[in-house]
This record gives sequence, structure tokens and C-alpha cells, in this order.
Amino acid sequence: MKWGLIGTGNMGAVLVTAFLESNVIDQESLYITNRTAEKAYAIQQNYPHIHVKENIFELIENVDTIFLCVKPVEMIDVLREIKPLLDEKQLLVSITSAMSVEEIESLVDCQVARMVPSITNYALAGVTLLTFGNRVDSFRKELLIKRCHYFSEPVEIEENIMRIASDIVSCGPAFFSFLAENYIKDAVKQTEITAEQATQLMEKMFIGYGKLLSEDHFTLNELIEKVCVKGGITGVGIASLEENMNGIFKELINQTHHKFKEDKEMIANKLNN
Repeated sequence: MKWGLIGTGNMGAVLVTAFLESNVIDQESLYITNRTAEKAYAIQQNYPHIHVKENIFELIENVDTIFLCVKPVEMIDVLREIKPLLDEKQLLVSITSAMSVEEIESLVDCQVARMVPSITNYALAGVTLLTFGNRVDSFRKELLIKRCHYFSEPVEIEENIMRIASDIVSCGPAFFSFLAENYIKDAVKQTEITAEQATQLMEKMFIGYGKLLSEDHFTLNELIEKVCVKGGITGVGIASLEENMNGIFKELINQTHHKFKEDKEMIANKLNN
């Protein structure tokens, strides 16, 4: 088993770490490439036995599974570039939610899957979202699902909920970190706590919170019930949140879906040209 990774930006780098730290693959079996070669060589500093290929074609001829980790705007050009090199036995895995497996299949002749990762995979945790094209044989499908278990909880997802699932799984850590940062800023403004103290407490709270969920001590709703004593401070705080939410998550979903629609339209236009 040899894997290749095209694109070593933020998520590409996360996947390299997830793959190697989970031992799903050894360094000698991993090939990476990037348009800016320095980024790939920087990763090799940490994992000296991986192979860096400055030529995308050399990478493809050495591997059986290719992870395509490029931006949506670059997808079609890269797919058209590599199409002549791909054979029907290879599996191409895109991490871009905006381009469906059917659209990718229209451009290449190999087997196609999509895996939307999360930065939580860096810690060998969280979810990876999976969809599979019609040409993927059952062995390759089950093998990819099995391999994803090494560093995540793989969930096969339908196309119609791909965007909202990606919002929760992939964007969620950034969204909730942003909310936490704002909570810290207001705590510092309104009380005598320092930013350093508040940040440390917030991070430790999140770690404990995640452990409660991961070890199945409580569900989300049970956590609210356990902490929120009727007439107590937590109850007053939640009442304030309910009153001041102002559709924040409704608007967030509207905006992410709007951007998703724009990306889909851009891809459709490029496919027709």
C-alpha cells in the first residue's frame, strides 16, 4: 500500500500527521507533492523518510491511492492534468466538499472517493466524512473505511447533507474556538481575570468537556441538565444566551451554504468550458 498526497496546505499537512502518527501507513510508503515545493520539504523535516516529489506525475506512478488536497478553484485543472496518468486500479480521494464524486468521475477514469477531514484528525480523533463513486470496488471501499478508523470515526454521508455535515465536522472547531475567544475577551473586559488565566481555564474546560462526551458520561442535553440547576447561575446564563442568540447559527448556516453554492457554480462553469 502506497499513498500519495497532492497539496500540503493546512489540511494536507493535517492528513500527513494523522496518517503517520496513527501508523495507518509508514513514512517510506507516503509520497507528497506541492506546487510550492518548500512546503513539502518542510514536512519532510519532521518525517525524513517520506518521499517528496516535485513532479506530480512521478508521484502518481508510485502510488495506488492519491489524496487530492487542493482548493476548489484548482480542482478541475489538476484533474485534467493528471487524467492521462491515472488507471482504473488507482483510487483518487478528494478532500473538497464542493465537488461531488460524480463530477470528479466525469473527468477521470479511475476509482473515486471523497473524504472530508477535520483538524481534530491531527489528534487522531474526530470524524472523517466519506462518499464513494460508482466505480469504487467493495474491497477498496472497505479498506479506506478501515484505514480511516486509525485516526478518526469515518461516517459515510449523503450528498444532500454534505455541506452542513462539513460545517459541523470540519469547520466546527474554528467556529467554537471563535466563540470561546470572544467569551474570553469579554471576560477580561468585564472582570479582573487576565487573558492568560481565562485562556488556560477555557482550554482546560474544553479538554474535560470533550472527555465527558468521548467516554459517554453524558449527552449534550444531559450536560445542560446536570450543570443547570433551576434558579442557579448557569440557568440565568443560559436564559441570557437564549435571549441574545439572534439567529447566529441560522445566519452562519446561510452564509456557509451561500459560499458552497458559489463554489459549486464555479465548478459547474469550469466543467462546461
